[in-house]
Amino acid sequence: MTSDRRHGLRRFVQRVWGLLAVLVLLLSAPLPVLAGPVDWEEVPATAEGRQWWDRGSLRVDRQQRLTVLSRYLPPAGDGERRPSGSLYVMELDCGQALYRDLQRNGLPRLQASWEAAASDALVGSVLEASCAEARRQGLLG
Repeated sequence: MTSDRRHGLRRFVQRVWGLLAVLVLLLSAPLPVLAGPVDWEEVPATAEGRQWWDRGSLRVDRQQRLTVLSRYLPPAGDGERRPSGSLYVMELDCGQALYRDLQRNGLPRLQASWEAAASDALVGSVLEASCAEARRQGLLG
């Protein structure tokens, strides 16, 4: 093989690897990055803080489970600076009132376990409002 041909082949292989890397990065991007503008809906605040859910992020999978982007802001302590909040991608089982966090601040939570939404008033409100909106939009039966 001539050196020109080897050089051309090497450039081709580098381009293919570069395109594959870009494709992998795009496909592995967390939902908030791909979601576009958000339409935050706040649920009633509690002593545990404040929470919002994004009306535009509602998605339903084949098992009729709902995913939603939510934002949580803990309360500030006396004389403390307000702590920063967190973004969650939550999976909701509307029929059983269960939830689990699939991502927190864009990082996957592998093997997240299901929890009862009733144990957390903020999450319970997010589940109730998100499921009602998904039904209204015809996403859930």
